[in-house]
Amino acid sequence: MLTTILAAGAAAAAPKGDNPYGLIPALREGGLISQTVFGILVLMLFVSLYILFTKLFEQQKVINQHKRVLGSFWNANSLREASAKLEKNSAYKQIVDDGLSAQDQHSRLTDPVEAHDWLHGSLARSEASINSQLNSGLAFLATVGATAPFIGLFGTVIGIYRALIKIGAAGQASIDAVAGPVGEALIMTALGLVVAVPAVLAYNWLQRRNKSIAEDLSAFSNDVLGYLASDGAVRPAVVARKGAAAPKPAAATTTAAR
Repeated sequence: MLTTILAAGAAAAAPKGDNPYGLIPALREGGLISQTVFGILVLMLFVSLYILFTKLFEQQKVINQHKRVLGSFWNANSLREASAKLEKNSAYKQIVDDGLSAQDQHSRLTDPVEAHDWLHGSLARSEASINSQLNSGLAFLATVGATAPFIGLFGTVIGIYRALIKIGAAGQASIDAVAGPVGEALIMTALGLVVAVPAVLAYNWLQRRNKSIAEDLSAFSNDVLGYLASDGAVRPAVVARKGAAAPKPAAATTTAAR
């Protein structure tokens, strides 16, 4: 009964226009547990957004590099010349340089290894390194999507528990006694969903883009392997730009099978 009287008095003493059941009052009333749950969910949300935008920037950078490679890379006289024209930190430059390095190293091997197998392994490691970098951070998004609803549910359980305590102390289920804790519980539930749903959507979207990029990298790596294994005789057919003269056909246009 005393708790009900104090709650009613606090509501009456609140300045006109203030909401005694808003987010800040609910968190203040919820104590350390509710404030900690709220802080964890907000932190998850901001880190998820940071990962989303940074990964989109990285992916778009690689996609733009692929467009430039398609436009002019295979017009060069040699792989070294073509590699020199690529950006310093280009993913495609990394694949070419790793392939050329593997070709140089093969002649110094004391244990005989097939050149195709040696080049294929080196290019595959280069692809895996790039894909691993693109996929970094996505595990956090998956974790947030899986755990945020349960963290919010924990805050909900605490809010309902506090509401039941207030009902027991007051001896009756009055609105004044349970409005604060129940409102706090609903806020935690909603916040858990607000954090989880964008994280899951971002994870699926980024994964799909990474898959497309990985396919482009694999195709380019296969072309590089064919070029190196044939000493330049096998290279992709270059499509002439509109208004430009068509290039002379290469000795072969099929790429080596990986």
